Amino acid sequence: MKPVIVMTQTSKIQSDLVEIVHKPFIQIQPLEIDARLLQNNYDWLIFTSKNAVSLFQPYMDKLQVKHIAVIGTKTAQLCRDLNINVDFVPEDFSQEGLLNDLKIQGQKVLIPSSAQARPKLQQQLTINNDVVKIDLYKPIPHKKNIHDVINMINNNEIEALTFSSSSAVRYYFNEGLPSDFNQYYAIGHQTADTLREYGIEPYIADKQTAEALINKVIESRNK
Repeated sequence: MKPVIVMTQTSKIQSDLVEIVHKPFIQIQPLEIDARLLQNNYDWLIFTSKNAVSLFQPYMDKLQVKHIAVIGTKTAQLCRDLNINVDFVPEDFSQEGLLNDLKIQGQKVLIPSSAQARPKLQQQLTINNDVVKIDLYKPIPHKKNIHDVINMINNNEIEALTFSSSSAVRYYFNEGLPSDFNQYYAIGHQTADTLREYGIEPYIADKQTAEALINKVIESRNK
């Protein structure tokens, strides 16, 4: 029998190896942007998520930009699907990976992203570049899905609960901690560190992809 795992990110994942229950813990609330920021010429446009790509795509024809960098293969694939040319994808799918691999100075950089995005990317790039951040959206908790999953855990209906963002972790634990459950899985060390804040030592995917997360679930069950 296939293990039942809950995926809490907004994008849907399919797998023949496990039974996936898709329960996003985050809802996206689009924000109004300052159109004047689109009138500048930029050297780099940086997308850190698929949500950012989807919400910013309608503004692309208003923008003059030389290069585009994205974090993550799924984000890059969505760009290609929308005919957005991608020039750079870091090997490590994180803000730290991008900062490590993309060495730029004196550039005009635009980062459209979540209003609650980690500030490290913007802060580090600002040291040697002119950086503009646009708050495209803000995440809000999907409380119904969170309570559905807590009930599933209490009824022993799932084998693993996965997280790909710190916001989702916090929204989940704000609603209460299910008893006697320790099968938590994380994409990325930042998400894992947030789980540790709540006394959880999670399994961590070897790569920052949903596929690697699924493989980690299977690997841990076979030990």
